[in-house]
Amino acid sequence: MKSTSQPTPTKTAILLVGFQNDYFADDGILHGVIEANAKENSVLEHTLKLMDRFQDTDALFINLPILFSSDYHELQNPAGLLALVKELGAFRRNTPGGAVSPEIQALGDRVVHLEGKTGFNAFLGTKLEATLREHGVERVILTGVVTSVCIDSTGRAAAEKGFAVTVASDCSAGRSQTEHEFYCENIFPLYAEVATLAQLTAPLESTQLDSPDLDLAA
Repeated sequence: MKSTSQPTPTKTAILLVGFQNDYFADDGILHGVIEANAKENSVLEHTLKLMDRFQDTDALFINLPILFSSDYHELQNPAGLLALVKELGAFRRNTPGGAVSPEIQALGDRVVHLEGKTGFNAFLGTKLEATLREHGVERVILTGVVTSVCIDSTGRAAAEKGFAVTVASDCSAGRSQTEHEFYCENIFPLYAEVATLAQLTAPLESTQLDSPDLDLAA
């Protein structure tokens, strides 16, 4: 996996995509879709570690849940995964399955929650672009699920809007390891950088070791 230019914390946003109970809870309606790959990559654990390393910087943490009304009127003639979401009744607003994963909720106000996402691209229907521009963000780090749809669609949109894009490979998951590796090795490098948790956090940790009193957010 190729090395990356390292993100400046004050100009970085970590985007959290799909961290909801219907994906990550053991009884989640769509848990089985990502279960094997999410466990293999330790997606939630690695994402929490990534956020912890950036905790004391000015980097933005932005959670982007997908939510629907009880009648799914937001979906017109859905196909594929979105058709399955509607068929199974996943990600309904004000239900346990649609709720944000408790580990993310536990971070409180440190996480900005932007609702409005009803498709694969997290920029559509949300105030994501405006929030990034307002805070002077230049690079987004993508985490979450599903690699081949929401991560790819959001990453492409971010690149087209002029943001530098990094996909955190072991903080994201697809429907299978084969699918995930294919996108990380063949698709994402066409418009983004791909990095592991270790690659993204090593510069922060080494700086903290060398200069423990240095304010990374300065």
